[in-house]
Amino acid sequence: MGSKLLCLVLASIVLAYYVYSPIPEDSEEHWKVMLITATFKTFRNLSNCYILVFVPPYVAPMSDENVIVTDTEFNNVTVRLYLPRKASDGLRRAVVYFHGGGWCIGHVGMKPYDLLARWTSNTLNAVVVSVNYRLAPKYRFPIQFEDVYSVTKFFLQSSVLSQYGVDPDRVCVAGDSAGGNLAAAVAQQLSEDPEVKTKLKVQALLYPALQVLDLNLPSYQENENDPILSRSLTVRFWSEYFTSDLSLREAMISNRHVPVESSHLFQFVNWSNLLPEEMKKDHIYISPTYGSSKLAQKYPGFLDLRAAPLLAGDAQLRKLPRTYILTCEHDVLRDDGVMYARRLQAAGIPVTHDHAKDAFHGAMAFISFPTELAVGRRLLNRYIEWLNENL
Repeated sequence: MGSKLLCLVLASIVLAYYVYSPIPEDSEEHWKVMLITATFKTFRNLSNCYILVFVPPYVAPMSDENVIVTDTEFNNVTVRLYLPRKASDGLRRAVVYFHGGGWCIGHVGMKPYDLLARWTSNTLNAVVVSVNYRLAPKYRFPIQFEDVYSVTKFFLQSSVLSQYGVDPDRVCVAGDSAGGNLAAAVAQQLSEDPEVKTKLKVQALLYPALQVLDLNLPSYQENENDPILSRSLTVRFWSEYFTSDLSLREAMISNRHVPVESSHLFQFVNWSNLLPEEMKKDHIYISPTYGSSKLAQKYPGFLDLRAAPLLAGDAQLRKLPRTYILTCEHDVLRDDGVMYARRLQAAGIPVTHDHAKDAFHGAMAFISFPTELAVGRRLLNRYIEWLNENL
């Protein structure tokens, strides 16, 4: 009897460890958030490589009463196309969307992305192109960027826009997390590409990853052990984007991967100048500790604008379209988005910076979790409302 009781007590302790997580006081639906974080914690503990995380179920390209859904290819890259059924008085708007997943996981058929695309297409009566770019570790940078750029450039051709009844003056690129990184990089590249005649009207970046120079920002420190996107997992995603060489990951973990000859780039990520006072809190800015030049020579991607859009100069930022940036308080990537919003505003770009103080990274994706999170639905509605008013 005593041994059974002891086993029950131990099992209860283990269960409590997995289910309980310190949830910020400003978060709604504490128990739902705890269950979600427990799921992520379990999947990570089962993974030796720390890349396995909870992946929502795959959804086949099924049309419904509102939207026609098909899988096809644009420029030899797989995309999922959403075409609204309702009639339109004129040409339609369009959104080219890039999913998140740290450049290593994710798919256009994941339930949250399928729901998001359907909702966007139906609500805005818009054509949505969801891009299934190739993933690391099989494919490294810049393959992911090249895939999404190739699709976007193909779609922006006048003949293709005409084929799908899209207004060339009402096209958006958007993405979340790693997809937000890709969307920002695509918008920058399009603004410099003389072959592209159709210009974007807007870009929408949802809790984007925008730089890999400083991995010790206040948001990285405050959310270091976040169960959904911790600092170590973020570093793992970044390093896997470029190489399987552990020396780069180890240098990133210690924040000593940028060589001294690239020191001029730190002006673009100097959070002491770019973050508002309330986000600096009690943090003290420390000058960078420089790393080996060999790493940057071997893996120059982490200093490339296509991987780190926050490093773009002011002259390039001035060419960008109207921008929506969503950041979440409880997110290692929070400060990336905040700094980009500040820099774009300083460059004269109209920016809507939507900061959710009660939300965490990836919150919008949980509109499809077994129990929907109200915060995810709220952020989704804000994003769609902004697109409706600005696209």
